[in-house]
Amino acid sequence: MDRPDVFKQIAAQAARGELAFPTSVEASLTLQRALNDPDCHIEAAARLVQAEPVLAARTVALANSVAYNRAGNEVTSVRSAVQRVGFRTLGALVAAVVVRQLDSKIANPALRAKADQLWQHSAHVAALAQVIARKVAQVDPETALFAGIVHEVGAFYLLSRVEEFPGLLDGDPEEWIEHGEIEIGRAVLLKLGVPAAVLEAVEALWNGMRALPPETLGDTLMLANDLAPVASPLHERPGAAGPQSAATIDFVVGEGTLASILAESADEVRSLTAALL
Repeated sequence: MDRPDVFKQIAAQAARGELAFPTSVEASLTLQRALNDPDCHIEAAARLVQAEPVLAARTVALANSVAYNRAGNEVTSVRSAVQRVGFRTLGALVAAVVVRQLDSKIANPALRAKADQLWQHSAHVAALAQVIARKVAQVDPETALFAGIVHEVGAFYLLSRVEEFPGLLDGDPEEWIEHGEIEIGRAVLLKLGVPAAVLEAVEALWNGMRALPPETLGDTLMLANDLAPVASPLHERPGAAGPQSAATIDFVVGEGTLASILAESADEVRSLTAALL
């Protein structure tokens, strides 16, 4: 079976909800559903998080990041961390764990390197999106953080299938889109239960059009994607500045500029990124 046919086969499976997830992903999705239950209180949430060591570590790290710990009061317990970041941000962290679990079985060193770079890119985009949403676009920063975490989840899913289908990601990425990559990405996002606003923002990124200054969640996500210092190893959005020329993107924001806001927020972005990595 040639590559276009494989893409179409995977896209068709995804459209039917037949996604090949590792067992660990299914367990994390169960955790996500439990945390989304309106009857789930902080004590129960803390117990659920404590049962997942990676999630517990990331929750405490994020709670102690500059973005969530402006007073400099460090927390050391999962319960205190959950209380500080809130359930919505906790949901974003669960999504981060799910995304990373998608590539957990990749053994090929070259593919492993791509997956690691893709996550570094995603973490930078998520951190930048959170700050840009709050300080520039005036859209919900927690939703922007979530959107940044999941915006490449379709690519992670495809990477997880490459060893099963060698050569799947060879060739021009524009061909991947033609053969069903967007449909695959949309199906994975729906499986993760992402809010409609996040799905629309990621679709805006796929379409490659934005407003500057950013006005919507989609604009915010695209700007963060363009400014990320680590590029996606699989995609370069049409018209994106790329890490080398990101410094040329600037505009007036109130009494300042994007460049000045990003400079003032560098510690926030750095700590958020580190917590996600």
